[in-house]
Amino acid sequence: MRLMGLSGWSGAGKTTLIAALIPALRRRGLTVSTIKHAHHAFDVDKPGKDSYIHRESGAQEVLVASAHRFALMHELRGAPEPALADLLKRLTPVDLVIVEGFKSDPHPKIEVHRTATDKDYIYPADPYIRAIATDAPGPFPMQRFDLDDIEGIAEWVIREAVPIEPGGVFAL
Repeated sequence: MRLMGLSGWSGAGKTTLIAALIPALRRRGLTVSTIKHAHHAFDVDKPGKDSYIHRESGAQEVLVASAHRFALMHELRGAPEPALADLLKRLTPVDLVIVEGFKSDPHPKIEVHRTATDKDYIYPADPYIRAIATDAPGPFPMQRFDLDDIEGIAEWVIREAVPIEPGGVFAL
C-alpha cells in the first residue's frame, strides 16, 4: 500500500478533488481507500436504529453488515484519538490510500488551495506538502496543478505516493 495526503482549509475543495481523483486512479487499475479526519463530533448512525441503541448502551464496537457493505463503529469513550498509523493498520490492503485532513501529521501531501477562501497557504509551515492544487497563478516552490487537472494530479500521486509499512508506518 502507498499513501498520499490532501491538506487544505475548509472550503478549498479537498473532497471535490478526491471525488474526481478516485475514478481517475481506478481507471488506471488502482484500488483506492480513503481516511478522512473530522475536527468535530460526527455520527454515521441514526438515533432509534438498533445499532445506535447498541452503541449508546455502551458497546465498545458495533459492526453493521448487509449484502452491500459493512461499517464498524468504535467508541473511544475517553481514549485518545487514534494516530494515522493506527488507522492505516485497520484498512484492508489496497494500492493507494488517500488521506484527507490530518494537517499536522508528517506524511506527504498536496495542498488544495482556493483563492476565494481568502486563507493563507499552509505549505510555508508544512515541509510535508510536496505539491499544490490551486486556482492561483504561480510561481510556487513546488509542483503546481490547476484544481481541475485531475489527470495530471493522478499521475503525480501515482509517482509520489509513499509506501506504507506493515505496522502502518510510512516512509518519507
